[in-house]
Amino acid sequence: MSGAVRPLSGIRVLDLSRLAPGPYCTMMLADLGAEVIVVGGGRAGLPVSSFARGKRFVTLDLKSDEGRQALHRLAETADVVVEGFRPGVADRIGAGYAELSALNPRLIYCSITGYGQDGPMAQVAGHDLNYLAMTGVLGSIGPADAPPVVPLNLIADFAGGSMVGVIGILSALFEREKSGKGQHIDAAMIDGCLSLMAMYSPHWNNKPLSERGAGFLNGGAPYYRCYRCGDGGYVSVGALEPQFFALLWDRLGQGPLPDQMDQEQWPSIEQVFEQAFAARPRDEWAALFAATDACVYPVLTPDEAWRNEHIRSRHPDAGPDAAPPVPRFSRTPLAIPGTHTGDCSDEVLAGVGLSAEFIERASPLSGRLKDGEGAMGWPPPLRRAAHDPII
Repeated sequence: MSGAVRPLSGIRVLDLSRLAPGPYCTMMLADLGAEVIVVGGGRAGLPVSSFARGKRFVTLDLKSDEGRQALHRLAETADVVVEGFRPGVADRIGAGYAELSALNPRLIYCSITGYGQDGPMAQVAGHDLNYLAMTGVLGSIGPADAPPVVPLNLIADFAGGSMVGVIGILSALFEREKSGKGQHIDAAMIDGCLSLMAMYSPHWNNKPLSERGAGFLNGGAPYYRCYRCGDGGYVSVGALEPQFFALLWDRLGQGPLPDQMDQEQWPSIEQVFEQAFAARPRDEWAALFAATDACVYPVLTPDEAWRNEHIRSRHPDAGPDAAPPVPRFSRTPLAIPGTHTGDCSDEVLAGVGLSAEFIERASPLSGRLKDGEGAMGWPPPLRRAAHDPII
């Protein structure tokens, strides 16, 4: 795909971020065709390897004058900078918005943090789970009689942080075509979570979502939850609409159709479903409901998902180690970029006009990483709190 035109071909991104949200944001930009240069150096290493594809890695000693000058030269040629430090850290290492935008007024600078650039919590360390807790997301997920369910780090990190960051960057690139100016994007994960809750927050403590585990979409309704099957597997049941519920009830052979909206009947409906699904293995239920509108589907493990016929048909080149680039485009198709995590400092810095002698001072050879060492494995080493400095 190196020669193919993709939607963001010609856009250069500097990635100063670590941990998960920033690197996933810039992986999406790389998938879309942007040239992503990851700037590493210091004690923090480089980001998780899962998000390294389509990027080039350089090492800069940002404690040295030459290292900062090299970063500034890269910023002068860039369209976008992405960082995830605590507020004020980027300024102290010569990579803040004010300093870089003075060099390049068209620069779009995206800061992805947990609590944002201002407010009482701006300087406090946190992780996905904490941001979910603050915004009410965590308090609405899980059964009523047990602790809230931890939904990996998909919601705050990736939906509320990475994808909101991508939306902000793409919007700012579009706006720059009219104004000719860049701007600073404050992509706070708590803000993204609050936005994601826009459908649910107004209804909390009301009938549709009265409490955790007692609403239509959070596990309270017996026709919108998961059930254990006879072999220990699970099926998901999402028969919200009356016609889907009627089809489900008919396939289960349970006699007269109850009123699914009458919450007083929910316990008896739940009992019917529990007993019925426990009578057969998961895959038998999958076969029974295949290609029907009853909205019943087996709960697959991650490895099973990649063997799924529908997923394989849409993404034949993807797999557990290579998530598909998204979304699909009719005229500028995407493909999974290659991954090369070796140090490209000489190539990249020479490309912006720096001499070999200057590069050696800005990026000492002793600090370079070999191919395969440029990105941390998973899980990352637990050396630092979230959003700590890189040097």
